[in-house]
Amino acid sequence: MSAVPTPPSRPVPTPPPRRLHPQPLPVVDETSAGGLVVDVVDGRAITAVIARRNRAGRLEWCLPKGHLEGDETAEEAAVREIAEETGIHGVVLRHLATIDYWFAGTDRRVHKVVHHYLLRATGGELTIENDPDQEAEDVAWVPLDEVASRLAYPNERRVVATARDVLIGRT
Repeated sequence: MSAVPTPPSRPVPTPPPRRLHPQPLPVVDETSAGGLVVDVVDGRAITAVIARRNRAGRLEWCLPKGHLEGDETAEEAAVREIAEETGIHGVVLRHLATIDYWFAGTDRRVHKVVHHYLLRATGGELTIENDPDQEAEDVAWVPLDEVASRLAYPNERRVVATARDVLIGRT
């Protein structure tokens, strides 16, 4: 039997030291606006909602919203974003709520503030074709008393509850 040759020994690379306190990610502030655009059909209130992919790739139903552009106000951004993402034009009736939350990406932490408004539909056709970011994959009219069960986020379900209270005169 002949001996099996052994490969020459090589030094094992040393991994870089782990930091106990890694560098914190930079913080970015973002402001968005949107909300509920409501119409009444056959005596029943309906609202337009959109479906988009979350960061994990799952399709979720949510209220239309998006970033403020230039020097526009939150109300102006809400009207524009709702029209872009749903095709429905509306006029602001009132502010409903402001949601404030944090999330982290790979290169930054984001502090997001979203202003939600109640809008009365004034025209348009339901479509996602005018969404410049092409984030919305679907759009639907949903009865206001059923929309909360479709929405993915608890904060948005609370916004819908506030809108229902406003519309029936509780607030």
